[in-house]
Amino acid sequence: MEGQSSAKRGSDEDLVQLLFEAGQGNQESFALFYDHTVRRVFGLAQRILIDTELSEDATQEVYLQVWKAAGQYVRAAGTPMAWLMTIGHRRAVDKVRSQQRSSDREARYTAVSGDVERDDVVDSVTGRLEAEAVVECLDTLTGRQQESVKLAYYGGLTYRQVAEKLGAAVPTIKSRIRDGLLRLKDCLEVS
Repeated sequence: MEGQSSAKRGSDEDLVQLLFEAGQGNQESFALFYDHTVRRVFGLAQRILIDTELSEDATQEVYLQVWKAAGQYVRAAGTPMAWLMTIGHRRAVDKVRSQQRSSDREARYTAVSGDVERDDVVDSVTGRLEAEAVVECLDTLTGRQQESVKLAYYGGLTYRQVAEKLGAAVPTIKSRIRDGLLRLKDCLEVS
């Protein structure tokens, strides 16, 4: 009984005892270990991942690993918190890498599949009007709008690719294209 009351305080010795008991399948000891340490593990995950949901997922995965590996903890290798924070750090970094790989795959797919972000206004304008009228109206745009619209719709580039090519931010390019399309719509008298 005395060991259990001291385990509620959360010192290194208490955490070692809780881990030992959790390694033997004691759920109450694992719950106490969790209660003493979860704030620090979640805080670490939050600093690395930023996203709250990802941080919660990573924290849950850390404690699942701890439950499975509690019996393998070796005191000589370091304190329970050092061991736990190492697991937490590795899990959060793995999540970051996984997210990056997912983003890279999506970018490769978009590049290969030729998905081009288009606007229905331009599609309907080019379908209904002669090329001459479009060229005339393009001349009414500012130079930057004209360049952005041409790269996006005649060059087949995405907003991101246009932004990279022109050295501008994606939101800036989206605004230029949107404003340019509105001017084209007015010029071509498209409803």
